[in-house]
Formats: sequence, structure tokens, C-alpha cells
Amino acid sequence: MSTGRLIIDLDAVVANWRALDGMTNCKTAAVVKADGYGLGAATVAKALFKAGVRQFFVAVVEEAVAIRQELGPRPEISVFSGHMAGDTELIRTLGLTPMLNSVEQLTHHLETLPGHPFGIQLDTGMNRLGLEMQEWAAVAELALAQRPHLVMSHLACADEPDHPMNPYQLDQFRKMTDGIQVPRSLAATGGILLGPEYHFDLTRPGIGLYGGLPFAQATPVIELDLPVVQVRDVAEGEVVGYSNAWQAERPSRIATVSGGYADGIMRALSDRAVLFHGDTACPLVGRVSMDLLTIDVTDLSETPKKLSLIGPKQSVDDLARNANTIGYEVLTQLGARYNRKTYGK
Repeated sequence: MSTGRLIIDLDAVVANWRALDGMTNCKTAAVVKADGYGLGAATVAKALFKAGVRQFFVAVVEEAVAIRQELGPRPEISVFSGHMAGDTELIRTLGLTPMLNSVEQLTHHLETLPGHPFGIQLDTGMNRLGLEMQEWAAVAELALAQRPHLVMSHLACADEPDHPMNPYQLDQFRKMTDGIQVPRSLAATGGILLGPEYHFDLTRPGIGLYGGLPFAQATPVIELDLPVVQVRDVAEGEVVGYSNAWQAERPSRIATVSGGYADGIMRALSDRAVLFHGDTACPLVGRVSMDLLTIDVTDLSETPKKLSLIGPKQSVDDLARNANTIGYEVLTQLGARYNRKTYGK
């Protein structure tokens, strides 16, 4: 087989949800946007639904289609982007709950889908989505009279526990929402870890479900092995890959591995990543190309048939650090060519 093998452990996803849920005394939803952070939204949602999740969050309405088809009408599916122009029919037919982000969205929703469920997103300082304090003050009475399902905001710096933005946003959220008779939500994964005062009535874990930071105690969810297509001997002084980007400083053995930036292995990993054969680290040498990587396997005692990019010796976040990015990006860029094996519920 010439494609990488991506192993997805749904039991680990469920275990991570249960662990995060166990840190709170409120309801715990699940964020399955970006196709379940690259792992398959419908499959992940099905496993989490069996574990007791009854509310899911997606980024845009189109992402809800596969989940609704898989799970039917039972779970609530909320949409972070709210009610955009052209969304009305899908929101109606799929029974979605848009998280309205502006006065314009609120007006549009009440005019086009009167009586249809909705939530409200407030901006508490991130300046990305949501009604600002003055806007909320102007429409709160109208909005609350329509009985929204949820009022939420989003923390900008929750992965930095000591950042002053966290208590600032908490204070702003309380100023905007204390006393309302509507469920409230502020915490995603990082917010859960900040403690009970951030939990309110509902938490919305995302990256922590999939084994990523800031949930350092998460159970790893994926492994990714790449097959070796060819191994060649390279003499001292010979070069490897595009632009002669690497030159051998000793007689070397170079494994050409199936995988590249078309598979979500970022070009920024050129000359920076390592792959593993058992416990032995094998450096990626030269450029990451579209379909192939070149790996220095000189120090191995045997010719490998595959090498591990993500697994027991290298987590998603370890790999992300080598690319100067975050685990979210690594996960959501996982390519469509991988031979995916999903285990668990």
C-alpha cells in the first residue's frame, strides 16, 4: 500500500470528553467543526452521541449536514457563524441553532425564521465574533424575549492560564449576562481547565477531545504511519531533493516515504521534522514535496517498511512545534489520501 495509514481511536475521543466533562458540574457539549478536526465529523459525533453528548457545535451550516444525516433529529447542532445570507433553508430543514453574532443577524433570523431556535454570541474582548456590550444592551430585551437557547462568548487566551485577558473576559461576560434566565457558556477546552468560575451552564470542548493541548492529560487519539517506497545509498557529498536542499556529510541511506504537503505534512517541516522507527528518531532531510519525503535512516540496523510521523514517540503537538504552528493546524490538514482505520465506538 502506497498511502499513509491514519489510525483514529474513537474510544480515546470519548475518554477525553468524559475526562473534561468530569471536571465540571454543568452540561458538556462537543465541537466537531472542520470535519471533526480532520478526523471525520459524522463518525466522531456518532461515538460521542453514544457516550451521552446531546449538543454539538460546528463553524458553518454546511458542516451540520453529515452530522444530522448520521444522528437524525435528536441532538442540538449549534452554528458558530450564526445565520448568514443563504443559510435560511438549511437552518430550517436541518433544525439548526445559529449563534447570532450581530444586530443584523438577529434581525434577519427573527424576520426569516420567526419562532426558530437560536443562540446569541457576545464579544467580551476578542474582537472576532459577537455583539459588543453597547449593541447587546440595545437588543438584549428583544432577544431575551424570544427565549434564546444559549448566550455564549469565547476566550482569547485560555491556553495561557495566567493571562490577564482571562479574568477580564470573565468579568465582561458577567457584566453582560448576570441575571438573565438563559443558559450561558464561556469555556472551550482551555476554559474548562481554568476552573469552575468559567464553566457556567455549558462547556464546549474542541481540541481537547482530539488529544491536543492545552489538555496535556488527554489520551492520544491518532497515529500516522507512512510507507517507505524506496531506500537508496547516497555517497558523502551527494545531494537530495528539490533545490539540492540537503547534502550528505557522510555515506547515508535515504528512505523515500509516501507523504507530502498534499497530505497535510507542511512544507515548513523541511529539514526540521523527525519520523520514528520504533524508538529511533530518523530526521527528515531536504524539502517536503507534494507527495514524498526523504528520511535519513542511516542509523537503523534494518531497512524499514514504514516510519511513524505521529504516534507514541511524537504527538500532534510535538510535530506542530517543529513546524512553528499548533496542533489544531496539524489535525485539520490531515489529507484525504490516507488509508483511515477507525477503531472504537
